[in-house]
Amino acid sequence: MTPTLRLGIAGLGTVGVGVLRIVENQAALLSARTGRAISVSAVSARSRGKDRGVDLSGYAWEDDPVALARRDDVDVFVELMGGADGPAKAATEAALAAGKHVVTANKAMLALHGQALAEAAEAAGVALRFEAAVAGGIPCVKALTEGLAGNAITRVSGVMNGTCNYILTRMESSGLPYAEVFKEADALGYLEADPTLDVGGIDAGHKLAILAAIAFGTQVDFEGVQLQGIQQVSIDDIHRARDMGYRIKLLGEARATPAGIEQSMRPTLVPADSPLGQLEGGTNMVVIEGDAVGQIVLRGAGAGEGPTASAVMGDVADIARGLILPPFGQPAATLTKPQRANAATECAHYLRLTLRDEPGALARVATVLGQSGISIDRMRQYDHPGDDAPVLIVTHPCAPADLAAALRGVTATGVVSGEPVALQIQTP
Repeated sequence: MTPTLRLGIAGLGTVGVGVLRIVENQAALLSARTGRAISVSAVSARSRGKDRGVDLSGYAWEDDPVALARRDDVDVFVELMGGADGPAKAATEAALAAGKHVVTANKAMLALHGQALAEAAEAAGVALRFEAAVAGGIPCVKALTEGLAGNAITRVSGVMNGTCNYILTRMESSGLPYAEVFKEADALGYLEADPTLDVGGIDAGHKLAILAAIAFGTQVDFEGVQLQGIQQVSIDDIHRARDMGYRIKLLGEARATPAGIEQSMRPTLVPADSPLGQLEGGTNMVVIEGDAVGQIVLRGAGAGEGPTASAVMGDVADIARGLILPPFGQPAATLTKPQRANAATECAHYLRLTLRDEPGALARVATVLGQSGISIDRMRQYDHPGDDAPVLIVTHPCAPADLAAALRGVTATGVVSGEPVALQIQTP
């Protein structure tokens, strides 16, 4: 009879507790689907006495996650602590060195150290699985590495941070400004300990870099992701975008172009009637485009105990079945260093400027944009009670770098009050 697959779980937060519950509650189902029993041998967390709502008396306890990773009665080390370095990385490396399989939800660690960890796993002949690191319960890693293995992937895009999507959709539905909704999200426990990881696009950028590596057969290149957070998005931007038939999303996009790989994570106007435009609350969506399959859309819960624990157990089940694949879909030695595109693909942009209410101000802005090669598709000046006049401009497609240079010129005219806001409009 095939021996029991024994798990050691490091990190007993929301996801770790969710994994314990699935192992306990779905034991018969897991055994029927994988052909072997799955159990938890030992656990580790920062606080042993904390009430987590589950009985831990049946599991051995390790204060040190590295010691947990090396235990003889652990076949699969489940890393759910988080953090790019520190105990998470040390324990993961120890597990791989000891010949243990690893399942992790740690996108930061993979985004920064994925190549080295993949090489270590392959050298040891063990699995390194990380479905839960990207988009919660959505099986997008498995889709890329297995279901779409026969496709040349041309683009991966999507909404990959539920907190940002919650904030933006809540602003639209409530009419509340960013600062108030941010406080609301914090009170609800939606934000990371460092909120910049969420609202600054860093968390979602980690996820995009991982998907891009799998999609294009390259080493993970988080430093190549162009990041822009949602902090500058105002309620006025959301209303103006809606008036034009768009909604604003923190959109990640990675594409293969003749000039190289483009990766960006930034607020973007998407058509309101598109699948991305209809995405509400904390839901995530990943859109994958391949030469044979065309476009597929994966949608689901991007975080939370159940969805993320479900993704962890999906990886555990594959290991129980004996499925050991290269972590990034092909041998780590064949992953190339990505060639970054020198310039991003041209796209239309939404601009919001606040002009000093003086004669010729708008004409000076239009002149500078024209001299910089930025063509205006439409422009609207709104009624205003004070001395500053809000102006909305939509450009024809242009290179983001050219627009940035043009906006520096616009600011230098002295007729602009505050910093201009520029948001991309999604390219079909």
